[in-house]
This record gives sequence, structure tokens and C-alpha cells, in this order.
Amino acid sequence: MGSTIKEQIERRSFYKSERIFKEVQELVEEAEKRGEKTDYLTFVPDGEPTLDIALGEEISLLRELGIKIAVITNGSLIDRADVRRDLYMADLVSLKIDALSEDIWRIVDRPHISLNYNHILDGMVQFAHEFEGDLITETMLIHGVNDDEEEINRVAEFLVNLKPVKAYVAVPTRPPAENWVKPASEHVINLAYQKFREKLGEDRVEYLIGYEGDSFAFTGNFVEDLMSITSVHPMREDALENFLKKANSDWGVVYDLIKKGKLIELEFENHKFYMRKLPSRKKKS
Repeated sequence: MGSTIKEQIERRSFYKSERIFKEVQELVEEAEKRGEKTDYLTFVPDGEPTLDIALGEEISLLRELGIKIAVITNGSLIDRADVRRDLYMADLVSLKIDALSEDIWRIVDRPHISLNYNHILDGMVQFAHEFEGDLITETMLIHGVNDDEEEINRVAEFLVNLKPVKAYVAVPTRPPAENWVKPASEHVINLAYQKFREKLGEDRVEYLIGYEGDSFAFTGNFVEDLMSITSVHPMREDALENFLKKANSDWGVVYDLIKKGKLIELEFENHKFYMRKLPSRKKKS
């Protein structure tokens, strides 16, 4: 969520496709020399990637490198057939779905005034039904804007139509353009997680709240593992109990993390859940 310096909705050429291919090829070769693996080549420019009229051509050229292609898009042009054709060429596409109500969508995403949100939503559904790659979604929750239960339920219902392999519940993790923008509370994030999970299944929902690691199993450091896991998933009390036993630890460690403001205890449908405290909601001294 931020200010747009220049608004446009007409696709055009920005850089020559051959130049993009050459520069990416050089970077990939350099990474390989250092023994680094490249999982995806991702289109995530300073703006909206589908505005590039040569997107399909660029994806086709980059295929020669033998690496999967991903595109991160806000979906604003996905009601256009030519945009969908380009996106079909990718292996993974991420769609941004912050709200279902048009008035809320316009507050959060600040789209071009001429865009029709119903057409965009229809385009997303059509794309999802025809796309053969992996579709993921991201929903960013803003305090006091799109964080009420009714709107969250609308988004959850819509996601059923898309059947994403992963639906991410996100909050702002970097300084926003407007001072009034605050991340939704941990209670709301947990509510959204549970609602999305009910509709899509537990394995298809994760957080994006400032995750700083990739450890999902016990590695020997209980605190680091717990903070990593609860940055992505809330842990139910019984699951945490089992994890404590596996790590040969006790609830004293958990209570200490809560006391220090690193972990938070939540309740949902008569169960206790534990998630990492959002650094962005901590009071600054």
C-alpha cells in the first residue's frame, strides 16, 4: 500500500526483451558459479508487471534458462485476454486480493479510477480455472480498513473459486506511505487464518508477517524454531505441547516469550493458539 507516482493502465514496452534475457542470464550464471540454486525467476518490478506488453515474449525467452518463472501481480489487468495469455505462460502466479468490496479495495490498493473491480474479479476466476501452473494469493490486512470479520468472510468465500495452492495472510512489514496505515491485530490475523483454513484447508494457508527463517522442524534450538513456525502458522495448544515434549522443554519457556512480548496467546472456537508477536505493532520507545 503506497502512493503511485504515475498511474497508467495501457500496456506498453519498457525494455527490450533481449536485454532483459541477457542480464538475467548473466546473473544466473554468476549465481551458479557460487554454487547457489535459483528456484524461480520472478517478475516483481517497480510497478505492475502486466503493464509490460512484452511480458509473454520475455517469459518465452527466459524459458531457455531452464528455471521456473513466477509473476507477482495485483491482477488489475487480468480481465484482459492478452494479459491472461501472458500469465498462462508462467509456472507460478501470485494474485493480490485485499478485499471483495470495491470501496474497501479502492482504499487499500488505490487503483486507477477507470478500473472495474467486478471485471477484475471475474478475470481472476477465469484465469484460475484455465491456469495450469501454481496459483497463490496474498491478502494484506490493514487495521480499521479491511480487517472486519464480514469482509474477511467475503474474501474467504471468493478464494474458494480460485482454489490457490497457497493463500497468504499478510500485514504491512515495511514503513507505509501513509502514517495512518497500521497492520491488523494478531487476533484479526488469526481469525483470517482460521476462516481461510475452513474454506481452503489447513495446508493451503500461511502468514506473511515478517518471517525471518525457513525452519519448520525441530533443529535443536527450541526458541528459534518456535518463533519461525509461529511466524507462518498459529500453533494450537495441543500441538505446542507435543512440540515441547519433542524438544525436551516446558511451558516456562513459552510463558517467558509471552512475558517478553515475543509471543502472543489467542483464543478461537474454544482453543488456545500461539503466534509470534508482530514487531510492527510493538510500541516504539
